Amino acid sequence: MGRAKLPRKSTSIDMTAMCDVAFLLLSFFILTTKFKPSEAIAVTTPKSVAAKIAPTKDIVEIIIDKDGKVFLTMDDAEKKATVASSLNSSRSLNLNAAAFKNALFFGAPFSSMASFLAIPEADRKGNVLPGIPVKDSSHNELIEWMRVIKDAYQGKKMNVLVKGDNLAKYPAFKSVIDAFKKNDILKFQMITNPQGVPVGSDLWKQTQTGLKREE
Repeated sequence: MGRAKLPRKSTSIDMTAMCDVAFLLLSFFILTTKFKPSEAIAVTTPKSVAAKIAPTKDIVEIIIDKDGKVFLTMDDAEKKATVASSLNSSRSLNLNAAAFKNALFFGAPFSSMASFLAIPEADRKGNVLPGIPVKDSSHNELIEWMRVIKDAYQGKKMNVLVKGDNLAKYPAFKSVIDAFKKNDILKFQMITNPQGVPVGSDLWKQTQTGLKREE
């Protein structure tokens, strides 16, 4: 008896609906995507193999750009208000407390701080700002900054970070460290660009030994 032949069916699939969904999703992502804005202070940090993650709260960060200009950021608005009040009292700067609290970073001498705060936030760019004066050891304004900030954090934890450009020169770093020492701030963390441990290096061997022990 002959074998029954099954009728062949078309294998074509209508992709119209799938294409519609794909284009809808693509349109959604295009319309809702927010591109990362350019950084106000451009810094290319050196690479390291450190695995420790920097804190994200109660931060006082000192930034050094490639030209050696120094900037300062704080994440606590209330602490910034306290710092503004202290500077107004000690330096008679007459700073706008609201503008000081909302500023993302600080990068000007005390004498022109009021003018700095009057600049729209979008126009505050590190390449056109003078930074905090630190290069002259007899006129290191970062010492005063760290003093009033330390007072604002009195009794509470303060995480001091230093983020320096890979092209920044040693004198700028030394001035920052001197400002820390003048205020007995002896612990801080360096922000670096993490990378994998080179295979075959001593640190890599230590890591492998540690992994074997855990197993």
